[in-house]
Amino acid sequence: MEKEIKEIVLELFAIDAIRFGEFTLKSGLSSPIYIDMRLIISYPKLLKNISRALWSLAARLNFDHICGVPYTALPVATAISLEHDIPMLLRRKEVKEYGTKKSIEGVFKLKERCLIIEDVVTSGSSILETASALEKEGIVVEDALVILSREQGGREKLKERGIFLHPLLTIFDLLKLLFHEKRITEQTFTDVNHFLSIK
Repeated sequence: MEKEIKEIVLELFAIDAIRFGEFTLKSGLSSPIYIDMRLIISYPKLLKNISRALWSLAARLNFDHICGVPYTALPVATAISLEHDIPMLLRRKEVKEYGTKKSIEGVFKLKERCLIIEDVVTSGSSILETASALEKEGIVVEDALVILSREQGGREKLKERGIFLHPLLTIFDLLKLLFHEKRITEQTFTDVNHFLSIK
């Protein structure tokens, strides 16, 4: 598994999905590192490898459905659904004012469990939005998988709501790996670690 994660990180870096500079995150935080998982849809092999690595975390959890947080995690959830024959649910980001007006698409029963899949977690707000929409329909949410946790409070916020986060890797794992593989300088490694430790 360690080898697979290393390959995933190096490929993400190679396709510019991991960038260093000055970026404003969805949470409003300014960050010296930006992870853009939207790019993985253009790299089917990488998407498949990420989905398989996440499944190794999912296999020990108890769930009936999976739901990718819109929009970036949808291809990952779809890949897992197809590979492992797991029913998928879809949360509409914009609920239509016509037709069925559903916020959750798919076939499910009350009290069935849904595993949420996300690409990157900072504050955990996107997972909480998806969990709220699922719970309104009577679906139970206890776990969420994420490709990368930025370790900036999201895990703790989710735990307060009874949702356990299972990251494929943390941002600290990622930094260590990139530094060890000489993809980033010692200065970048130190600066980003310092930024993350004071948040």
